Amino acid sequence: MTDSSALMARRREVHPVAYYEDYKTSVPRSPSLPLLSMESTFSEETGPRFGHGLIGKYDNNLICNYTQGAALAVGERIRVHGRVLDENARPVPNTLIEIWQANAGGRYRHVKDTYFAPLDPNFGGCGRTLTDENGFYEFMTIRPGAYPWPNRGNDWRPMHIHFSIFGHAFGQRLISQMYFQGDPLIDLCPIAATIQKRSQLDRLVAPLDLQNSRGMDYLAYKFDIVLRGSRQTMFENKMEGM
Repeated sequence: MTDSSALMARRREVHPVAYYEDYKTSVPRSPSLPLLSMESTFSEETGPRFGHGLIGKYDNNLICNYTQGAALAVGERIRVHGRVLDENARPVPNTLIEIWQANAGGRYRHVKDTYFAPLDPNFGGCGRTLTDENGFYEFMTIRPGAYPWPNRGNDWRPMHIHFSIFGHAFGQRLISQMYFQGDPLIDLCPIAATIQKRSQLDRLVAPLDLQNSRGMDYLAYKFDIVLRGSRQTMFENKMEGM
């Protein structure tokens, strides 16, 4: 079937600038020459695909996946859920989503993370899932803590979860972050400030979803991901979406 939907032009102006003075590491990392647009080849468009057929029982439950259900992570339990949609609000099924995050104290399970917060022996900090036929996904996890980072004298990252969204081939990967409604550190973060229009930054802020929370158990946050078009989610590695 031929897709007759209208073409959504790329809108590069709504994405963060590569060089932002207050975000110190963007200085050496930002490009100094104009970007080049290169045609994709057959290998980028057709494969390989990783992970789609290897989803385990606990993969989307970060509260217990590190111990495979033997013990539970420490912290505030939350549910993160939403849909993956295209520019015309159509669901994108069978999409691999991976997430990674700090623990409840704001520390990653990574050899280079030397923050003083303790590691949780029962929390690995990563998970993955596939969207269903209607584009829905969900994760159970622990609310990540804020943490300091060596940028200026006293900069702190807001609570956030990293998202990686895979398309139908290895070259189709997008990376983004999800923030939490009401976090005061969002307005103070130099990384968040690279998105200079508040309406665009708000697309990365997941609202509290009491309707899908569970009493005496967990709060829910809703985070829809739009791959292209005027309402697309901001991505770190590809300005025009999928």
